[in-house]
Amino acid sequence: MKLLGKTIRQLSEEFKLSKQAINQRINSINGFRSKHTYKVKNHLEIDNQGVKMLANFDKQKRQERQPNRQAENDKDKNIDQILLKQLDVKDQQIANLQQALDQQQKLQIATVAENHRLKEHVQKLSGLLEPSSATQQQSNDKDDTLSNSDNSRHIKDKNDKQNENKVTESDKEQERLYKSKANKSWWHFW
Repeated sequence: MKLLGKTIRQLSEEFKLSKQAINQRINSINGFRSKHTYKVKNHLEIDNQGVKMLANFDKQKRQERQPNRQAENDKDKNIDQILLKQLDVKDQQIANLQQALDQQQKLQIATVAENHRLKEHVQKLSGLLEPSSATQQQSNDKDDTLSNSDNSRHIKDKNDKQNENKVTESDKEQERLYKSKANKSWWHFW
């Protein structure tokens, strides 16, 4: 009974692949050589079931990779969900910061307005004080414009008072010295 198999060269031409590519496919399938190849004279032949396996090799590899792709897709979806949650948290933080900034700006505007109002109030009060200061200044100016005779009399009165105070202080000092000498008896020295 002769099996109808194909050689690696025939498969290479049929699949339009190199002989090395066919050999790589054969080596990558577990147990392929022992189950689907046999030797005819000095070349290797592959049975019909093996030929079908090699023909569907790319399809089989894609199906094997499919669960891996599904796992990668699931992983990507999880990462996307995590990133979306993080974005929501960041959006909330930004909204809170924006609200705090708005409150700060309102407070600053209110403070500036209050400072302006207080400044105007101080200016009004200083305006009320200026006339009384001006009156006081005018009375000082009147003192300065006293006649020379009044001025000299004023200076003389001032000097007299100073001299009188000096005399009084000197009298008090002499009286104090006298009392301290009187209190020192001869036994205080022993």
